[in-house]
Amino acid sequence: MKLDDLVTSSHSWMQGNGPESDIVFSSRVRLARNLADNIFPNRATPNEKAQVLERILAAVKDLEHFKDGLTLKMDELEELDKQFLAERYLISRELAGGGAGSAVVISPDQSMSLMINEEDHIRFQVLLSGFRLRECFAIASQIDEQLETRLEYAYSPRLGYLSACPTNVGTGIRISAMLHLPALILLRQIEQVLQAIIKLGLAVRGLYGEGTEWFGNLFQISNQVTLGRSEEELIASIEKVIRQVMHSEKAARTSLLKTKSAVLYDKVGRAAGILGNAHIITSRETIDHLSTLRMGIDMSLVGDLDRQAVNELFILTQPAHLQKIYGKTLDASVRDVERGTLLRQRLLEK
Repeated sequence: MKLDDLVTSSHSWMQGNGPESDIVFSSRVRLARNLADNIFPNRATPNEKAQVLERILAAVKDLEHFKDGLTLKMDELEELDKQFLAERYLISRELAGGGAGSAVVISPDQSMSLMINEEDHIRFQVLLSGFRLRECFAIASQIDEQLETRLEYAYSPRLGYLSACPTNVGTGIRISAMLHLPALILLRQIEQVLQAIIKLGLAVRGLYGEGTEWFGNLFQISNQVTLGRSEEELIASIEKVIRQVMHSEKAARTSLLKTKSAVLYDKVGRAAGILGNAHIITSRETIDHLSTLRMGIDMSLVGDLDRQAVNELFILTQPAHLQKIYGKTLDASVRDVERGTLLRQRLLEK
């Protein structure tokens, strides 16, 4: 398995299947771990980071989940390749900025990735399509248990797993789901929903996580702290909130069909028309129209497209993906042209 093999393959979360996948794009569980008696990455010397990297790689290589997977060291990658991996949700923006001593191990189906020497020594995630938080956690727990037999974690009987960031101390778990909420936005109800989520102590982020804006009607909902609460408590609380948000979105979609059906059909039709015919189109405009088109598919307003095709276009039309597809560096204006070509070709196929 090579990096370029990822370009033509579909990430498992793009498949658009799983429970409640008309609203829940994906579910993710991420665990943060550090090695005992080793300095955290932000304070470690290059030599210390290199030693940690080799220890972790030796422990990971025999894990069944990552068998026949892909190991990539950050200092051996071009900037475009790092951006590509970040767009595909396989690494964080922080790891993309890392150099010697940092790496990622990716499972063959891309549903799991393990980052080494990002903010913590180990950060691994399980990312699945649909509303599957408990399945993500079950897989993450298996990986965690297997690693703990090979590596000694930094652990406090009083505090739990130790982390470079205080908000990750305790269980070290981040539980999140990416939700598609176009109807709540169209009915101008999204702000009150988001404020209610924030008041419950959860975080709401954009398409690419912390520090990114909300666009494409996509929102990541996750826990903010891990100390003092068990994994089961955290999962149960987030599941409850997500179910409430899904109920609100479904009610909004029903209301739109009843009260603004002409506006809804027009918006979906315009999105399909622009995506299928535009010759110059930006990344932001593409995502906004793909979001509307996906809503049309999920509400049975569009019959000749499937959810997976649209999900894949969310990623394939991103800047680094376009350049990897065409095999060359493209400036922004050329990307806008090639993005239009890719969209027309893909949508024509369908």
